Amino acid sequence: MKHVATDIYESGEDYLERILMLQIRNGSVRSIDIANDMGFSKPSVSIAMKKLREQGYIHIKENGEISLTKEGNTIAQKTYERHLFLTSLLEKIGVNPQQAVIDACKIEHDLSDETFNALKKYAGDKKL
Repeated sequence: MKHVATDIYESGEDYLERILMLQIRNGSVRSIDIANDMGFSKPSVSIAMKKLREQGYIHIKENGEISLTKEGNTIAQKTYERHLFLTSLLEKIGVNPQQAVIDACKIEHDLSDETFNALKKYAGDKKL
């Protein structure tokens, strides 16, 4: 079962998370920013943005600026929190930082809320 209460696909979660990260870093986001940051082609990103817009996760202004809807932001925040926590946890148990980022990205989508919350509690209790 997905960790979000929607039927969004894993790559959709990645895009929403990346939009959030770019908004934090740059203030505004366009498709080209996403393509450059993720190493994807502009046409691939455009197709994904169209799908996310149609699903109600993002708004695209006439000038091309992309913003998250309330639902899109909720998913992005949740995915980003998981990514940061899991990356940190993996590093603290000895995984090199680059591999920790890669593995956290894989894990963040499939981990249940129950397991994620248990990991956070365990890490907090152990002061990892």
